[in-house]
Amino acid sequence: MAQATQLGARRTSVDDIFDYLHDEILSLRLRPGDKISEADIAAQFGVSRQPVRDAFSRLATLDLLLIRPQRATEVKRFSTREIVKSRFVRAAIEREVLRLAAQLCDAAGAAELDAALAAQERAVNDLDVDAFGVLDYEFHQILCRIAQVDFAFDVIMSEKSKVDRLCILSLSKGDRMPELVADHFEIADAVKNHLPDRAIDAGMRHLTRLDDTIDKISVTNANYFEPIDPSGH
Repeated sequence: MAQATQLGARRTSVDDIFDYLHDEILSLRLRPGDKISEADIAAQFGVSRQPVRDAFSRLATLDLLLIRPQRATEVKRFSTREIVKSRFVRAAIEREVLRLAAQLCDAAGAAELDAALAAQERAVNDLDVDAFGVLDYEFHQILCRIAQVDFAFDVIMSEKSKVDRLCILSLSKGDRMPELVADHFEIADAVKNHLPDRAIDAGMRHLTRLDDTIDKISVTNANYFEPIDPSGH
């Protein structure tokens, strides 16, 4: 899912290139370790190399591209250390979001959660992985709104985007969507019934769903991962 260009901002060729490559990388049409040519992308979009460089820079900031002087730019491989770090940060933020959401949820918040879950069920029934990916983000955004900490979603989105490619691999290797929706129902039920401990337990269990997938992919597609540094850095 491409990151939305800020509302009201005038779109540029950098935005177009960024959105295109962002989608290609997160959808795994461009896979970890694939090389990307600045010249080829410039020719594809009919632009000079500068907007391509700017788009590459934005993607590198999101840890999706590896840019090296005098060497080919490539799609960033997964880093086990960064995955652990990202999930640690996200878990810490989401614990507090769920605690506050369970305390502050009102009728309007409950209705918003119900509508979100209904949309997720439709995506599952339609086997629409792309739509489910968007709805998954929206569900966590709703929880942040209910918790009255909208700004927390920026952190969650940033950390979530770092493992989204693994989510795609997880869904493509067997439909996990019903399991994830069931988690969302459990989280929403706890939030609506003002049960913060139960909401946190369900939320943390939800975050562990990728554990088996990460372990399997690190074996079956070891080339998708950066070599492990013995020093731990």
